[in-house]
Amino acid sequence: MHVHLVFVTKFRHKVFADRHLSRMEAIMRDVCADFEAELVEFNGENNHVHLLVNFPPKVAVARLVNSLKGVSSRRLRQEFPDLTRHYYRANKLWSGSYFAGSVGGAPLSVVKQYIEQQNRPG
Repeated sequence: MHVHLVFVTKFRHKVFADRHLSRMEAIMRDVCADFEAELVEFNGENNHVHLLVNFPPKVAVARLVNSLKGVSSRRLRQEFPDLTRHYYRANKLWSGSYFAGSVGGAPLSVVKQYIEQQNRPG
């Protein structure tokens, strides 16, 4: 099964640079592997990220999302202290909500192309 996920930063702060997104992609690939899932496509902008994930039906999307957001938030805040100044009160990187849309068949290539075309910060 394929799902298109979108995570937005807490308070929509514009905090990500390319170095943050590159590291985040690696972290999220590792989390997906723990769930026997595959991160097919990843990209983002300065305040949100898009993921296209292929996962087995035995995995609950909410559990996968909680792990992706939790692990990435914790590791990024540890590895990039500059991110913490934006979240000194909330101590969270991500907004509590997320978008999850199931994807399959022909539109899969369209979603992949859409994610590839995000305006990644330099």
